[in-house]
Amino acid sequence: MLRTLFTVGLVALLGLVALKVVFGLLGPLVALLFWLIGLAIKVLLLGAVVYFMLRLVSPVTAEKIERAFRS
Repeated sequence: MLRTLFTVGLVALLGLVALKVVFGLLGPLVALLFWLIGLAIKVLLLGAVVYFMLRLVSPVTAEKIERAFRS
């Protein structure tokens, strides 16, 4: 019983140290990762809007674009 309590405590302390390393020392890299993910989402949404506008205006051109990405 006592061994289990010490093990749980040790794992909790190791987790806290790991969080300190990830968000303390590697904080700028984590921030850069989240910034890049946000940028990718914005580009994806912009591309989707442009594609659907193109689909409404010129369906033939949109189909050509689809075929180009599929092959």
